[in-house]
Amino acid sequence: MTSHTVTAAELAAATARFDREAVWGMCRTPGYSMRYAVWGDAPRTLVVVHGLCDLARSFAMVMGNLLDDFRCVAVELPNGKDDDAVLGIYRHEHYSRDLLALLDHLNLDRVDLLGSSFGSTISLRTAALAPDRLNRIVLQGGFARRPLIRIERGLARLGRYWPWRMGQLPIREAVMRKLESPAFVTAPREPFDFLIECSGQTPVRAASRRALILDKLDLRPLLPKVRCPVLMIGGDRDTIVPRRYEAEVEAGVPDVRRVEFAPCGHYPQYTHPTMMADAMREWLLK
Repeated sequence: MTSHTVTAAELAAATARFDREAVWGMCRTPGYSMRYAVWGDAPRTLVVVHGLCDLARSFAMVMGNLLDDFRCVAVELPNGKDDDAVLGIYRHEHYSRDLLALLDHLNLDRVDLLGSSFGSTISLRTAALAPDRLNRIVLQGGFARRPLIRIERGLARLGRYWPWRMGQLPIREAVMRKLESPAFVTAPREPFDFLIECSGQTPVRAASRRALILDKLDLRPLLPKVRCPVLMIGGDRDTIVPRRYEAEVEAGVPDVRRVEFAPCGHYPQYTHPTMMADAMREWLLK
């Protein structure tokens, strides 16, 4: 699937509207004080679970395109800095537990779910363990396992003890520009700057703990238990989740479909938000 990418004006309008209209709340889960944003008042609810180094606000453009059909609830994952989370004892199953606690807190019996990257693994586990709580799910950059390579593992182990946020790491922006520039080739500068801004706020300790959880994670045995329909959204230039890991989800989930954007990397919520929202709407409202 190929189309134009986002414009700077679209990005500015969507983020301004999110900042103006989204209502923030707090849910005390078993693991931490979860911040979440509620945007819109449609009768059907879409819960958004971000990735390793994203924020709820990262999906402002996607959510803004869906408000006619969905009330969007976007969560902030535990960061261990200002939310009482003790990341050293966090395990992958705790993320699903906390997500279900939010649904109970908001009195939501059934919802649709968008899981992005790391959030896709939370979505898959939740769908397998609590199928009665979900209608349909969308996985963006999704996978059931994604082991780290040696340098990633080493940096994640060191990062557990660093006090900074991701945006404070030296040369991080230069490295990301070099790695991700092919995926942003048709986009203006602003979406990439927005990615740098959002991902830079994540504490290094939180990103490192999440990465180390992924290193040992393998959800393939749970995939046959995912009974709700699943849409996978991928990019033809994704350098973070190799295509073979997406294919494992396609092979294991009973009811699954995949769409691919081009040219697109791991971040269609920044580069192709309208296309992403259109594909989601078509799938979720079937």
